[in-house]
Amino acid sequence: MADGRLADPPPASGRGNPREELELEDYGPRLRLSRRGIVVLGALGATVLGVLAWLVFYSSVLDVRSVAVQGVSDDRLTADQVRAAVGELGDGPLAQVDLADVTRRVEAIPRVAGAEVWRGWPHTLQVKITQRQAVAAVKGEDGRFTQVDAAGVSFATEAAAPEGVPVVELRLSQPARDVEPVINRAQLVQGAVAVAAGLPAEVRQRAGAVLVHSYDDIQLQLAGGATVHWGSPEQIDRKARVLVALLHQKGTNFDVSAPEAPAVSG
Repeated sequence: MADGRLADPPPASGRGNPREELELEDYGPRLRLSRRGIVVLGALGATVLGVLAWLVFYSSVLDVRSVAVQGVSDDRLTADQVRAAVGELGDGPLAQVDLADVTRRVEAIPRVAGAEVWRGWPHTLQVKITQRQAVAAVKGEDGRFTQVDAAGVSFATEAAAPEGVPVVELRLSQPARDVEPVINRAQLVQGAVAVAAGLPAEVRQRAGAVLVHSYDDIQLQLAGGATVHWGSPEQIDRKARVLVALLHQKGTNFDVSAPEAPAVSG
């Protein structure tokens, strides 16, 4: 170094500057889809979706092969009756079944209080029903018994009343007959059914009959011969609570027609 200046250091051996290499890599070749490739992939995806839709909605691959019924508890309403109500709506692809329409058909069965319907993939239509439960059996003039549920819906008429269900019977007094244009028989029966529905289970099982003499004169005939003077179909909950307490006392006549002043005799 004759001129007294330091010489530039020699270039480092091996790899170059990492920053420079990164910059070089940024400009490397990239995979790009051509417009034709995008069109091909889009068409392929649409074809796959179309095939799947056809398989689900139109082919027989996912057809309904069975209708499973839940909630049938006795021979008064059978699973076959429910399937008959579903009918042709339960045929064809499962995805095409109109669940709301099937529900309406099943709920049109008199003994059905409500229904749930859903798809059980891959081949089953699921139907779950809630049956109506009789709280009273209304004795008609022909001697047959019409079963009524807690909502006041009549759903079956048979030659005999169900076991453990109180029988509602009209034994109208003359005053009640005189005011029949004002309070008709249907209203009297409705009131008696409301009384039966409001009885606690332990009382309802003992109540053999609900006798209607007039709107204000309803009586319960209990097992063992005891009589309950219920009065009108008002304050049902309060009268029921008072009656439960009274039944712990000895007697054959229980009066809850005025629940604030109940009485026991006999």
